[in-house]
Amino acid sequence: MSTPIKYVYAFVEGSRDMAALLGGKGAGLAEMTRLGLPVPPGFTVTTEACKVYLATGEEPPELGVEAAHALSALERAMGRTLGAPDDPLLVSVRSGARFSMPGMMETILDIGLNDRSVTGLAKGSGQEKFAWDSYRRLVQMFGRTVMGVDGDLFEQAIAAHKTRREAQSDHDLDAGELVLITEEFKAIIRKETGEDFPQDPAEQLARAIRSVFDSWNGERARVYRHREHIPEDLGTAVNIQAMVFGNLGDGSGTGVAFTRDPATGERGRYGDYLPDAQGEDVVAGVRDALPLSELKNLDPRVYNELGDHLHTLEAHYRDLCDVEFTVERGRLWILQTRVGKRTAEAAFRIAHDLRDDGTITADEALIRVDGSELTRLMFPRFEAKATDLPLAGGVPASPGAAVGTVVFDSAEAVRRAATGEPVILVRRETTPDDLAGMIAAEAVLTSRGGKTSHAAVVARGMGKVCVCGAETLAVDPVARRFTTESGTVVREGDTLSVDGTAGTVHLGALPLTASDVGRALETGLATGPVTEAVLGALAHADSVRRLEVRANADTPEDAARARALGAQGIGLCRTEHMFLGERRALVEAMILARDDTAREAALAALLPPQRQDFTAILEEMDGLPVTIRLLDPPLHEFLPDRTELAVRLASTPDPDPHDRELLQAVERMHEQNPMLGLRGVRLGLAVPGLMAMQVRAVAEAVIARLRAGGSPRAEIMIPLVGTVEELRLARAETERVLAEVTAETGTPLDLPIGTMIELPRAALTAARMAEAADFFSFGTNDLTQTTWGLSRDDAEASFFPLYLDKGVFGVSPFETIDEEGVGRLVEFAVAAGRAVSPRLETGVCGEHGGDPASIHFFHRAGLDYVSCSPFRLPAARLEAGRAALAETEISDSR
Repeated sequence: MSTPIKYVYAFVEGSRDMAALLGGKGAGLAEMTRLGLPVPPGFTVTTEACKVYLATGEEPPELGVEAAHALSALERAMGRTLGAPDDPLLVSVRSGARFSMPGMMETILDIGLNDRSVTGLAKGSGQEKFAWDSYRRLVQMFGRTVMGVDGDLFEQAIAAHKTRREAQSDHDLDAGELVLITEEFKAIIRKETGEDFPQDPAEQLARAIRSVFDSWNGERARVYRHREHIPEDLGTAVNIQAMVFGNLGDGSGTGVAFTRDPATGERGRYGDYLPDAQGEDVVAGVRDALPLSELKNLDPRVYNELGDHLHTLEAHYRDLCDVEFTVERGRLWILQTRVGKRTAEAAFRIAHDLRDDGTITADEALIRVDGSELTRLMFPRFEAKATDLPLAGGVPASPGAAVGTVVFDSAEAVRRAATGEPVILVRRETTPDDLAGMIAAEAVLTSRGGKTSHAAVVARGMGKVCVCGAETLAVDPVARRFTTESGTVVREGDTLSVDGTAGTVHLGALPLTASDVGRALETGLATGPVTEAVLGALAHADSVRRLEVRANADTPEDAARARALGAQGIGLCRTEHMFLGERRALVEAMILARDDTAREAALAALLPPQRQDFTAILEEMDGLPVTIRLLDPPLHEFLPDRTELAVRLASTPDPDPHDRELLQAVERMHEQNPMLGLRGVRLGLAVPGLMAMQVRAVAEAVIARLRAGGSPRAEIMIPLVGTVEELRLARAETERVLAEVTAETGTPLDLPIGTMIELPRAALTAARMAEAADFFSFGTNDLTQTTWGLSRDDAEASFFPLYLDKGVFGVSPFETIDEEGVGRLVEFAVAAGRAVSPRLETGVCGEHGGDPASIHFFHRAGLDYVSCSPFRLPAARLEAGRAALAETEISDSR
């Protein structure tokens, strides 16, 4: 007989290991309870209950009974009854998914208040203003989140009362005004919904739980999950917890604390504290919070106790912890903890420091950082000048440098960003509804809030530049402008530069300079704690990874930079890039040749520059493999645009005969689908002498380097092969030319000859291909196009946004390898090829080779190397190390 599913767990029943069932927040509350920290008691409704609700539209039948029993136990523990007229128990209802989704789902506080219990709360607390403030918060939150009333209606009502009373904030309103506001809020609910605000505490609780379940599929939650690649089917838990109050006047308050600075990773207590307030006031930024250090002056005992708890939590979780707390009349309560979100800079520094402390191992430190974070650290920063006085300063909430056009709402940010325009989203404070605009923006600037505000937390999680709490800015979203303290007016459409590291805002576009991390990666010299941490992480990644990391490089300059960034060779050297610029005329001469003699003369003219390029690249990569791909694109790409030529000929009285020849050649070579036309190996076989010229250039470059005392390791790669017969013909021609150069120079040449696997047929016939190839290199860009049957440029410009929005793709298959389709072809080809040739070398040279998620797949697939653009090399090295560690089952505590 199967064990009945349990849908409700008291905090005392759970642990941190139950995050999948209790959600991250519920598991954290349970763990803190086990540790003996002062956590208000409560219980968690599991993610399994949410899944049932989302699938059927109804809660599991057992949930009502289990929740009632848990509530009764909570009432006994607290000595109070939910919503009782005299000294009522009040509870909060909060979401809590397995993976942190800050602000993306619903929270309802003060459940249990009604027209009778508010009087009991006022009497029991001795503070009428506090009681009515709590009641108006409940009516406002419940009306918006549960009953679907437009939140602006409540904001407009309370703003009118503040204007009439000349109050600067909600906090300045007295009890009488709060009574009027609460009644007005209830009237708004009645008008907008046709029903009254519910007075039954049990009904409030049940509807609040359902509202949190529903918020899992809310727009901002779905957008956030898509952005963070969180699965759609996890559901959220719901935490019901006894309320404690930070808005009870002097000696009370609420705050958010970090065990280290989440922006820089520096050791010490960081955070915000807001006296006489409830938790959402800090996150919303409706009042500017005090630095956490001010709590030491306000209440030294509580400050020290909080410090002890922060130390306990960091030691227990062995990581940066984000802690929400409330002080109720001098008594400290811990409301939540989680492993804190942090910037890329902080991630590396914290992991490095914890490793140095012996708190975590070098392997664990590597697991806690990732390639996308390292890439962000390589972005440029502003070039500092004494004359660059800022318009304003604020809290440096998320570092980096960004330049863009000012916009004042999320919709405009999305609209402009979709056209390719970089934007800066400016708000008084952000709310979860601004998520789409935050994703679209290069940076976020707010006039309110601190390091723990919504804008700061979300921006840090996304790696966006962010400055919060720029108090001297008067932001007017209606007029679409902001005004500085000095009177400067900045309007929508103006250009701003935002420095998230310094916390400054500048008018116009400031010049950018290379990042310290970027310089350190090229020189190998640390210049501070962050660069030291990055270099340390890369050194460990290099020591544990199996995959080699090579570069896609076509010039000596790219090769030199790639080697400085740790490349172990060149996995893709594209020879077509050497035919552009001033050399285009030589290619045109080959294309326009009317006979063999003219074509051979044109090819002979191309040979020296090709040889020169290969020699220089082999010199930069001396001792390392350089895989040289023979000409791949169709020849018409080297000719002028057809329309341009036709216009030029039609508009010129005495047209150039050369232009007429070029137009004839363009029209002769026109193809309906050139991506699948005369290109790659087909071109090499169809154009006499072309392949031989390129192979000779490679061979003579190798000879030149050998004679110069070098150690060249050139490899020749045949592109776009679909059948082994093509490969055999191309290999025979290549070997003929190598033998010819060997005979001419007296120097034996034994260069590996391999093929790109970029057609499904090549992958499916890999066993045959391996008979004629020394190596496989997967060209995953074209392999993705030909497997999916689409053109990347056309698809990304047309229907990809729709497919991503509708969930057809979780992520573009051109960004991250499609494991189910393209990935299976890669795995099949590797296995089939090695069954024939066990020592067959395999790698990938598409841009997937620099994508963190794809690198993990290529490691599992057994490839020998990945190759990517030079800029992505450090991240690829890091991810190759993390991929190796993933097999050791070290859990990523983040």
